Amino acid sequence: MVKAHLIDLAKRFAADRRGNIAITFALSFLPVMGMVGSAMDYGQLTNSRSAMKQASDLTAISLAKVAPTKTAAELQTLGDAYYRSTLGIPVNNLVVTTTFNKDEGGVTVAATADVPMAVMKAVGIDKMSTSVRSKAGVGGARMRVALVIDVTGSMGSDGKIEATKTATKDLIDQLQQAGSNNGDVYISLVPFNRDMKVGTANVNAAWLDWSAWDEKNGDCYDSRGRRKSGYRKSSCQRAGYTWYADSHSYWEGCVMDRNQNWDTTAALPTPTDATSYFEPEYYDECNNQIIPLSNNFAGLKTSVDALQIGGGTNQAIGFVWGWQTLVGGAGLSVPAEESGVKYEHIIIHMSDGLNTADRWYGDADSIDTRQKMACDNAKSTGIIVYTVHVNTNGDPDAEALKYCASDDKKFTIAKDGDQIKAAFDKIGGGYNRARLSE
Repeated sequence: MVKAHLIDLAKRFAADRRGNIAITFALSFLPVMGMVGSAMDYGQLTNSRSAMKQASDLTAISLAKVAPTKTAAELQTLGDAYYRSTLGIPVNNLVVTTTFNKDEGGVTVAATADVPMAVMKAVGIDKMSTSVRSKAGVGGARMRVALVIDVTGSMGSDGKIEATKTATKDLIDQLQQAGSNNGDVYISLVPFNRDMKVGTANVNAAWLDWSAWDEKNGDCYDSRGRRKSGYRKSSCQRAGYTWYADSHSYWEGCVMDRNQNWDTTAALPTPTDATSYFEPEYYDECNNQIIPLSNNFAGLKTSVDALQIGGGTNQAIGFVWGWQTLVGGAGLSVPAEESGVKYEHIIIHMSDGLNTADRWYGDADSIDTRQKMACDNAKSTGIIVYTVHVNTNGDPDAEALKYCASDDKKFTIAKDGDQIKAAFDKIGGGYNRARLSE
């Protein structure tokens, strides 16, 4: 009787469905909560890793400029301190490693840490480890930069030459800092007016043609030894007189525009073509010698301070000689470039007005035409051109300067000393900027 009753109870219990939901919920609660807890903790891990990566990016960018000047120990100390101050979230067992690779020119910041788990610790997982890595460098390509600076007489007004000297020295500092290693950046200084001063050390150079000099510089005497004024070599000899050319030792190191169309190129003279040579000239306002590409930045700034003003404006000759300093020749040395390495060749050309005089012309339009031809030729070789028109008097825009810039963003008008500095700072800042590479 009892046995039959127990069997009946068992059958009814097995058939009864009223408690199944509660039992099922109870049995599935732990796995569901485990999944929810895992998602919450995974979100925490993801957020922590994102914050750690942002901190490593900022640290690498911050240290990229100063890394070349620091010892390994100093860089590690700076990196650790900057990272911890930037992170802003709680992590455990944080380890930050900061290194500088001189060959690659980059700073690497790596960080590892344990992220505490809020829910997963209930099942024995109280932390999860994560790691991040960032790399940053300054600039990118190695740079060869020609600073083509107007030193004509008009630069003496409105404080233009003083502001230009300050801005140019600041630009040299910025460009220097854009390189991670010695040799990454070379700069030439190309002061111009109507002529260019290449220096008297080149007096015997094979690339000079003295024909025009000898034609104009000398004295004419008749057969009785009387000096005849108003003659050049050709007219003196036609008159039956004797021409005594001035010694080339009197040359002060200046040259005029090359013959057309050699005046629009940086190509070296062709030995069989006499018209391709550079021609010496006496020009009493030619005072500032070209400084070839150099990484003696202190010396470059000293040369900037020494610039003297005077003479007419020939932007075309200044631009072409800026180009010449980038390719070499004509007494200008250039540092060797490594194969497989990216280089940027840049001309930064500033002037305070319109063209006024060259070898042939005295009007802006004619000289502008020569200048535009030169700019087209240079840009076709991949040279990047920035131009700055210093316009303190409300003059018409220097249309040739605007034309010569590689694009509209690389042409700037500066109306006072502060704007000269701002224009140069903008150019330098574009290269002296740390960039993430990883």
